[in-house]
Amino acid sequence: MTPDLPGRIDDLAQGRVLCVGDVMLDAFVQGSVKRISPEAPVPVLQVERETQMLGGAGNVARNITALGAQTVFFSVAGDDEAGKKLVAMLGQEEGIEAQLCIEKGRVTTRKTRYIAGFQHVMRADCEVLRAPSVATLDKLLKWFPESLATCQAAVLSDYAKGVVSRELAQGLIQESKRQGKPIVVDPKSRDFSFYAGAYIMTPNLRELALASGVEDIGGNWLEAAKALMKKHHIGHMLVTRGAEGATLVRENGASLDLPARAREVFDVSGAGDTVAAVLAVSLAAGIPLEDACHLANEAAGIVVGKVGTAVVRRTDLKTALHTGDMLSGEAKILSQKEAAERVAQWRRQGKKIGFTNGCFDLLHPGHVSLLRQAKSLCDRLVVGLNTDASVKRLKGESRPVQQEMARALVLASLEAVDAVVLFREDTPLELIQLLEPDVLVKGADYRVDQVVGADFVQRRGGKVELVPLTEGQSTTGMIARIA
Repeated sequence: MTPDLPGRIDDLAQGRVLCVGDVMLDAFVQGSVKRISPEAPVPVLQVERETQMLGGAGNVARNITALGAQTVFFSVAGDDEAGKKLVAMLGQEEGIEAQLCIEKGRVTTRKTRYIAGFQHVMRADCEVLRAPSVATLDKLLKWFPESLATCQAAVLSDYAKGVVSRELAQGLIQESKRQGKPIVVDPKSRDFSFYAGAYIMTPNLRELALASGVEDIGGNWLEAAKALMKKHHIGHMLVTRGAEGATLVRENGASLDLPARAREVFDVSGAGDTVAAVLAVSLAAGIPLEDACHLANEAAGIVVGKVGTAVVRRTDLKTALHTGDMLSGEAKILSQKEAAERVAQWRRQGKKIGFTNGCFDLLHPGHVSLLRQAKSLCDRLVVGLNTDASVKRLKGESRPVQQEMARALVLASLEAVDAVVLFREDTPLELIQLLEPDVLVKGADYRVDQVVGADFVQRRGGKVELVPLTEGQSTTGMIARIA
């Protein structure tokens, strides 16, 4: 890894990537299991919430835009409810220019995961594997040249759901070669001739074994990778090897081992999507291949520490590269959109979410006591922080003493705080409605009916907790003493 790589992370936002592959709807049904069904020896899942998100190649596109890059996205879906939902979701994603071909009678792939706490109980798939019609394939192949011309790289995400036929794969790979654009292929077909001529592929060991026709590839995986590369004229491979990390195999036969970076694995769902996306965006931004593979490996270490088809952001990568610590990779100072995604991830892990808010100007022992008490009432504590403009409206032109980022950094350094989110309004009501905390915490100088957001939280079955304050501690008092 070159020494200036952390400083190049922001270059990722300059990239534009063409993304093609199997899109699907990922659904998560979460709840708790407290009894066994009297009808059969199976657990009864008490459903608490259901969420849906873009899956398959759609998750690759989400990962691309999470890094700040732009993507042109091509896929095929059915004219069913899942297909309509995907159209709506893609329309809401900033940075994705989607061309979703809708075919009559096609069944849109939908994967529903049932989760108790953060244990997967079952997955139910709804799909019919079918290649696109000739008319759809012709339309996609005609779109590729013009669309790729606006991008610096391409990614082909094959989930073996039928969209990525040999004709489609070769059409995109050959066009990328004609235009001199690198293409990243995340394979699922055991026939790697589908991907002949690709710049780089990202198979895992199982995919490599299937393509080699060897059940137990064991210690022979490197030779198998080199043989497949030679046979199908593949430029490079980034072989992902789970707990062993990843290895870059170059076209000249040289290899580079990249150690596993995750300290705690919650869920490997979508890790391959993240690797392909980060690799493609890095290449689009002009980052050399070896460094691009380092970034992809770091990103994989971050994303498997989250539950569900999650994404990695530039702030995650920056912190991970600076600290070498995946747990610190989840930066605490978040935008409201990032906070909503983080809270959703924590909920999928079965965590109770707490929320408190304030100006936190000149942090003092009273603040620390409030935050510690708040954290004792939940698993993850989110702190809503007034922006400078909001503080001025509430406290007067002389406040705040500390600017908002300084206040946010001090709060984020506290062990009790898991996330800090700035809000510009006079009250945090909109932020509370966005995050839907399970516990809302304020000081005992309030009554419950005076706490902003109390009605909303209680209506959802949450609690409002008033905690004791530390006597004689206030920012206003501190400022008066200093003056």
